[in-house]
Amino acid sequence: MSEDTENTAGEDQISEDDWAAAMAEQVVADSGAAAAQPANIFPSFGSDNGSNGILNELDMILDIPVQITVELGRTKITIKNLLQLAHGSVVELDAMAGEPMDVLVNGTLIAQGEVVVVNDKFGIRLTDIITPSERMRKINR
Repeated sequence: MSEDTENTAGEDQISEDDWAAAMAEQVVADSGAAAAQPANIFPSFGSDNGSNGILNELDMILDIPVQITVELGRTKITIKNLLQLAHGSVVELDAMAGEPMDVLVNGTLIAQGEVVVVNDKFGIRLTDIITPSERMRKINR
């Protein structure tokens, strides 16, 4: 056996011994873990502080901006047809007139509604809110 092979075998043995020692230290640490208390660095979101506690927790996220998209419909066209589009061209979508429009928040469907005009601006009147269980059902399809 060459000297390099002996060193490699010796290093492997040391590594296994170090691993065994680390495991033994972990067992000792785990047995004393019941007495250790976690540091209270972050507020507990799971504790029941009444309705005021929940409102204070929600206040932390109310200023986070989200992207809302209303999807009228979709279509696929060839590049040739895309290049032929001009001012006044009409692109046919897959949605039918009167069908509810999808309302997406950060790309996730959360509601459906109908288009309305308010003060010369388009808007959407929500007609159906998608529940979390319905969202999960659609994801699993």
